[in-house]
Amino acid sequence: MLRAPFSARGKTEGGSPAAGGVDRPAMESPRTPSGLSSPEAKIGLRVEDLWDVQEPRLSPSEKLNSCFESIPVSSFPPAPPSLEIEIPSDASLADAVEILSKNKILSAPVWNVDAPADASWIDRYIGILEFAGIAVWLIHQSELATHQRNGFGVDASMEGNFFESLISSDFYRNTKVQDISGTFRWAPFLALQKEDSFLTMLLLLSKYRMKSLPVVDLGEGKIENIITQSAVAHMLAECIDLHWFRNWGTKKLSDLGLPVMKPDKLVKVVEEEPVLNVFQLMRERRIGGVPVVDETGKNVVGNISIRDVQYLLTAPDIYKTHRSITAKNFLSAVRAYLGEHQETSPHLQGVITCKRTDTLEDIILKLDSKKIHRIYVVDDNGSLEGVITLRDIISKLVHEPHGYFGDFFDGVVPLPANSRV
Repeated sequence: MLRAPFSARGKTEGGSPAAGGVDRPAMESPRTPSGLSSPEAKIGLRVEDLWDVQEPRLSPSEKLNSCFESIPVSSFPPAPPSLEIEIPSDASLADAVEILSKNKILSAPVWNVDAPADASWIDRYIGILEFAGIAVWLIHQSELATHQRNGFGVDASMEGNFFESLISSDFYRNTKVQDISGTFRWAPFLALQKEDSFLTMLLLLSKYRMKSLPVVDLGEGKIENIITQSAVAHMLAECIDLHWFRNWGTKKLSDLGLPVMKPDKLVKVVEEEPVLNVFQLMRERRIGGVPVVDETGKNVVGNISIRDVQYLLTAPDIYKTHRSITAKNFLSAVRAYLGEHQETSPHLQGVITCKRTDTLEDIILKLDSKKIHRIYVVDDNGSLEGVITLRDIISKLVHEPHGYFGDFFDGVVPLPANSRV
């Protein structure tokens, strides 16, 4: 069973506050300036109050660590109803993909239909179904199809009829969510307890590359809340006018050492790359998205994220217009599909970019307003220079103290590296 140690909760066994922290009751800040009334803004005000009483000798990063360590994740605003959706383990993969797509969510917990009513959360759930896992399954089916054709010749991933045949097959309709549990990243999943701190949550979403974090009630054996990257981006956007945040928010990206990755190390694909190869690349590099560039390799013409694998399974019109599905054709078909169905999507907004001279608060506001988790950095000529993710931003705000997590990860075992994205 998951054991969140005291080191990851900022408390010693005797209940003393974390080093540099303040043992204060969980209450709203008495200061409620006009315009700061949202639940996320109130969290920012709590940080502000804690910030003001930190020891002067602490660095800004140490102060913020201590502030976030003093706030439990039970204070985080509840997720919208769409994130409360759970998928039964005996649901078909086709139905599960439809559920994720219609509700515009990246993932959902999978509950074990065979678990007893009084099961603990760790026995009640078998994992979290993500589009990343679905991509792994889809790539595997493509590899099998290619092998069955001639062993190593024509690549099935190049041909639209592979996808068309797959989604119309009994095999796809009869594949259950539990049948692809080998693609789940954790067994069952990494969860927070209500008393765990914001610092724990932020470190897991950044350094430990979690996409979302369920908050569990051990007594009830159920999920109380789900904290997503988008929700954290919105929380930060609501805090940009607060004093503690402006220590970072007003700085230029270049002054903060962003982007972290050098241009020659950036993972990117050209327009003519087969789209399934793009998803394969994301799987191999364990990244959530890649820029699509023109023939010069410098100008960004689009972005493909791991969640876009849904369109290969839910938008068959793509195959009618493009038999060879390259990254360029895929993006064109997805935009047409979204426009026809009047759906909102970052794909319809063009490529979202920034420059090194932009400030951190500029980037956070863009991430929040555009509902994205990454933004591409370009120079004055529009040439691609790098990428900044929400994880990069969080890593500039907080850091992991030595030995912080202790045995936090015991009892929730990650699956082999080749099974996850």
